[in-house]
Amino acid sequence: MDIFEALRKDHDKQRDLLSKLVSTSGDSKSRRKIFEDLKKELELHADAEERYFYVPLIDSDKTQEKARHSIAEHHEIDEFIEKLQDTEMDSSSWLKIAKNLKERVEHHLEEEEHEVFQMAGKVLSDEQKGTLAEDYRSHMNT
Repeated sequence: MDIFEALRKDHDKQRDLLSKLVSTSGDSKSRRKIFEDLKKELELHADAEERYFYVPLIDSDKTQEKARHSIAEHHEIDEFIEKLQDTEMDSSSWLKIAKNLKERVEHHLEEEEHEVFQMAGKVLSDEQKGTLAEDYRSHMNT
């Protein structure tokens, strides 16, 4: 498995959790559980992705700008998570923020998979792609 496959696998998990989250209603156990799972997944993924995917890309002139842009998007996603934590789960604005979060994350994942991955594929060696995947997976499993 290379770094791109490892990241895609987790991106699919995030898409699934986001879809489930926006289909919940009220201050329910399922909404709380899905939100906690999503929050944990997004935090862990962003941390591992920045360390084991974006740090090597920042070193290259070809990918530096895209890597910085993606890291900035991680911070925007964190802000949506914070807004959700500060909003009553049974209020109508909670679902609206959750839908905005879903849109933001899906945009980020699309951009990563269709733009950043292609550029990174040209910058990283095959060996790096494998090693980064191992490091990323072990970080995700801690």
